Amino acid sequence: MPLLPEEPQIHESAQGPRATPASGRTAPTPRPVPGPRPAAPSRPGRPGPLRPTPPGQRTPRDVAAKPGPSAPAAAAPAPATPQVQLIPASAQGALDAAEEAVDLLLDSGRAPGDVLVITTGEQHPWAAHELSFGEASYWAQHDAGDDVFYADAASAGRAGVRPVVVVAVNGGPDTAATALPLARARAGALLIVCGDPQQINTVLGAGV
Repeated sequence: MPLLPEEPQIHESAQGPRATPASGRTAPTPRPVPGPRPAAPSRPGRPGPLRPTPPGQRTPRDVAAKPGPSAPAAAAPAPATPQVQLIPASAQGALDAAEEAVDLLLDSGRAPGDVLVITTGEQHPWAAHELSFGEASYWAQHDAGDDVFYADAASAGRAGVRPVVVVAVNGGPDTAATALPLARARAGALLIVCGDPQQINTVLGAGV
C-alpha cells in the first residue's frame, strides 16, 4: 500500500516536469529568434552596413566623372598645336615634294579646300598664273575655300587658317625663319614641311 501513494507522487512529479514544459513555453521568449525576423525591418538598416560596398561603386562614378573633365582639357591643347610632319627635300626638290604631299592628302580623302600650300622661295606656278589676272580674283578663290590655295611667304599672312598647311622650303633660311612660324599658326590640324631637316628643326625646334 505505501507503494500506491508513491506512484501518485511520481505522477505528480511527472506532471511537474510537464509544468516545466509549460515554463518551456516561456522559452518562446528565445523564439523571438523569429523576433529577429522582425529585425528584418532592421534590414532597411542593413543597407547602411551594405553601404560600404555602394560607396565603392560611388567612387567609380566619381572616377568616371573625373575622366570627363580631363578629356575636354586634353581637347583644348590639341587645336592649338598642329601635328608636324617633315619630308626631307632639297631646296630644288621641295616644291615637287609639296605637290606629292598634296596629292596624297587628296587621295586620302582630304577636301581640296582644306589645304593651303606656302612657298618660301619661288612662287608656285598656279599662284603666278592666277595673280596674272589680278589680286582680287586671286584672293577671291582663297575666300571661296573650295580648292587648294597656293601662296608665297610674303602674302601668306593674308591667308586664313586651314586644317592642313603644306610648306615648300624652296627659299633661303631667312625666308624660312619667317614663313614656318606663320605656316604653323595657319595650320589647324596638320603642318607638312618639305625641305632641309636641319634648317627646319632650327626654326621649328629640334625633334620635328
